[in-house]
Amino acid sequence: MTTDQTNSSIAVPPRVQSTQGAAGAQGGTHGAVTVVPASRVGDRIGLGLMVLVALWILHTLVTNPNFEWSVVFHYLFAPVVLHGLGLTLVLTVASMAIGIVLSVFLAVMKMSRKAYLRLPATAYLWFFRGTPLLVQLIFWYNLAFLFPVISIGIPFGPTLFHGSANDLITPATAALLGLALNEGAYMAEIVRSGILSVESGQQEAARALGMTSGQILRRIVLPQATRIIIPPTGNQMIGMLKTTSLVSVIAMSDLLYAVQTISSRTFQTVPLLIVACIWYLLLTSVLSGVQTRVERHFASKSVRGAK
Repeated sequence: MTTDQTNSSIAVPPRVQSTQGAAGAQGGTHGAVTVVPASRVGDRIGLGLMVLVALWILHTLVTNPNFEWSVVFHYLFAPVVLHGLGLTLVLTVASMAIGIVLSVFLAVMKMSRKAYLRLPATAYLWFFRGTPLLVQLIFWYNLAFLFPVISIGIPFGPTLFHGSANDLITPATAALLGLALNEGAYMAEIVRSGILSVESGQQEAARALGMTSGQILRRIVLPQATRIIIPPTGNQMIGMLKTTSLVSVIAMSDLLYAVQTISSRTFQTVPLLIVACIWYLLLTSVLSGVQTRVERHFASKSVRGAK
């Protein structure tokens, strides 16, 4: 069989060949099957509706005189508002710091095989996770009704400290106790999940090398558990920032209490609530950005470690 005959015997039929030629020119067919691009009509309709809703909301915000934007901008940087904002930030950072340190001890105690460590930690988590934070704040604020005098010392021995509960349990003290102790209970579960993510074989190898339990926790477990603990801790920090608004019920002069004080005098409730919302949104946006960067850092670090 000659070469011309071979080419003629395997030649593509004219109809299919023309179809393939059209595929190469238009990019819309594959073999003898025509490929139809997905319709984007639904996407365009959805985008158009979203734009219309956004414009309607913006128009309402701008044209409705009841928002009183002039009052909002007048009090946005008022000294009393900025003072409340500073207290909110301090309370957020302090409560989270105490809660994180407390959570490490609670997580280790709950995972312990010793009952005298595990049972108190379990009872702590049960109580503080099972009762509302608002109730806990009010309880700490009224602690003087139960214990008018607070004494610290050795049981059945000498007293090391003695003082009036009314002098010690101020609104700031009650707010810090309520927020920190409650946060410690929730962070304990996050820390415990991070510790459980570390392979037990590494701890057994460390024990074989003669390391103590404390050394294993500090040098082996916690450094590896950090990448699991950090992301949800960012969520807890953002939640704590907003949760601090509850301390206004015990006369703690945070951001919400500051705007409520002004509104009780001027009767401009809605504009001053908008002031508080603007500051809360700004701070949570900043914290969300920081959280995203931290998560990306640990994600890239874990990928490099896997390689």
